[in-house]
Amino acid sequence: MTQPDHYRHEARSDQNTKNWSHSVRELHELYCHWTAQTLSLRFDRERLWYEFLRAGFSAADLKRVLTYLQKEIRAQHRNIGALKLSNLLQLDRFEEDLNISRVRLKPPAPRPHPTAQSAPDREIDDQQRHKIVDKLRIFRQQLRRNGSAS
Repeated sequence: MTQPDHYRHEARSDQNTKNWSHSVRELHELYCHWTAQTLSLRFDRERLWYEFLRAGFSAADLKRVLTYLQKEIRAQHRNIGALKLSNLLQLDRFEEDLNISRVRLKPPAPRPHPTAQSAPDREIDDQQRHKIVDKLRIFRQQLRRNGSAS
């Protein structure tokens, strides 16, 4: 004897509700474990988790975002409030954080190493030295002439 269609639908609906309810409780427990918090699972929080699952997010996504946020908080790039459940489960922001956590930034281009300058050519140094010596000799001569004129 088979059940009428409306009873079958109710049975499937009841099973889906149990699955959702179990998934919500499991996610909430994982969140509490990963953030070292103890939060009761009241109706408003159940609804947030339900919307989280309905949006297609998973426990792996939650773990990835929590790990990313904790790293950012330690580096003082984010506020500790980012881990609050009411902030975390704002789905648009969660999705953005999830996407940012997946971004692979290119390492900065290596700076060119300064090349050691070759030693100046010895001839140039000798030439410069001779010019300076000549200028000094001329300057001394001018000083002597001016000194004897006074």
